[in-house]
Amino acid sequence: MTNLDALFEKHRGRLEAAISACETREAWTPFQESPSRKLHPAGAKEAGFAEVEGHLNSSFPLQMPGEVGRLGHEVSPYTNDPLGIDYPAVDVDALFDAMKRAGKAWARVSPKHRVALCMEMLDRLSQQTFANAYATMHTSGQAFMMAFAGSGANSLDRGLEALAYAHKAMSDIPETATFRRSFGGEPVTLKKRYRLMPVGPAVVITCGSYPAWNAYPAIFANLATGNSVVVKPHPNGILPVAMAIKTCRDTLSEFDIDPNVLTMAADEKDAPVTKKLVEHPDAAIIDFTGSQRFGAWLEENCRHAQVYTETSGCNAVVVESVADLDGTLKALATSVSLFSAQMCTAAQNIFVPEVVDTDKGELSYDQFVDRFVAAVEALTINPKVAAAICGAVHSEATLENVSGMSKYDMVLESRSYEHPEFPNARTATPVVVRCTAEDEFYRQEHFGPVAFLIRCSDAQQALQRATEDAKNQGSIANYAYSTNPEFLEQVYDAFAEAGASVGCNLVGQSPINFTAAYSDYHVTGLNPAGNACLTDLAFVTSRFRIVQSKTEVMES
Repeated sequence: MTNLDALFEKHRGRLEAAISACETREAWTPFQESPSRKLHPAGAKEAGFAEVEGHLNSSFPLQMPGEVGRLGHEVSPYTNDPLGIDYPAVDVDALFDAMKRAGKAWARVSPKHRVALCMEMLDRLSQQTFANAYATMHTSGQAFMMAFAGSGANSLDRGLEALAYAHKAMSDIPETATFRRSFGGEPVTLKKRYRLMPVGPAVVITCGSYPAWNAYPAIFANLATGNSVVVKPHPNGILPVAMAIKTCRDTLSEFDIDPNVLTMAADEKDAPVTKKLVEHPDAAIIDFTGSQRFGAWLEENCRHAQVYTETSGCNAVVVESVADLDGTLKALATSVSLFSAQMCTAAQNIFVPEVVDTDKGELSYDQFVDRFVAAVEALTINPKVAAAICGAVHSEATLENVSGMSKYDMVLESRSYEHPEFPNARTATPVVVRCTAEDEFYRQEHFGPVAFLIRCSDAQQALQRATEDAKNQGSIANYAYSTNPEFLEQVYDAFAEAGASVGCNLVGQSPINFTAAYSDYHVTGLNPAGNACLTDLAFVTSRFRIVQSKTEVMES
């Protein structure tokens, strides 16, 4: 048994469990979501913090082919201070040359062994979740718990999910086959060989607010299917990506694999490199997470490559009737507050009819608005609670967007809260705007903690407007509240026809905004919010192709 065979056996149980979870769609994870000291080796949290501290004001220990200097100007949303870390700046042509050379050898590694190496990389990434959490905090603005769980275990889950589908898809193709048939009465035997070939170098573009969530699935879907990869992090989100890339490259080197099958091309805001990467003639696959505008540009202009996008849209809430008013209001307030609504699953447009039947009695639209505002204030009034829920704002542009809501009918102004640990943190509580279904300004994404309470004549108009926006503007996650089974069936059908997913009556322990790997299909590919899904077979199957040879043999 080779060392790669042994590596596959080491991870076989976890891989098979992931495939099984994808088939049953039940709750499952092999990664630890809680940072409780009881669940980790002694000193793990302190070691993770020290690792990130050690990178500050220094050169990150990562070398890249085609390196032409160093760059980096990340600023922590919590301290408002530069991280002082520099990373390799690369010549794009030289980088692709190195990726192609490494990729040629990588393609000759068997699919089973590539999967084994990817499983090992994921395992090692899971061992640096504390360091990843602190790095993610101080580049994205995520609060510690979200950075640990969401950008740690939950993102690793998505990576493993894509890897499980890649293994499943490739395992369906036999290496050899014997074909026997009679032609004109004469028996013929053919020996056939099937070979899985990668499409070519892949460019993975991450977003600044949630860098690991889409990066891990794309990276491992590409690597497992034999493609070399270059990751382009957001200019203010390089550190967590660089840490992951280094861990994976070190793993590849340890097993005598050219590490240039996985590279990084960092840039700065004033000197972007993204278009050079995606327009390069050798770029065969592009995975993108970010704005709908640039995602659409990629889909339209990069016809030389396969393009997989997850962008943005108008996530809606349709309120018809409510069985648990307090729970519903808390869930909605959480959705618009969690990570300052910088998640792609955050609610934005809340459609409310003139009268809402609730367990507290009938509420008028205005009464519902008042209760919602009170729920948001209750969630964010305590700075310690607000810090854990809202985190920090990733970009100054987001604050500008929030302040721009002042031209509308605001019923709750956004404010900056004092973070108990970081007095210079860039923070914002949600702004709540009242409007009518006939208004147009809410019918596009307003990134950040912005909520529109949209007055509708009745629930039918609310559902119609919400699904129109999902179909035309794009939507990733929608929500509905109703005690009427017949109306819920209308909700399921209307959102399905709009190509959008919907969660109904979510009032439990924060299921709103949460998307579970192995169970939830994230993005449908049926509306402008993205053309790819995390994760289904379609996410991996086009990343490799099948070539064959056949030889006639004479049988005695």
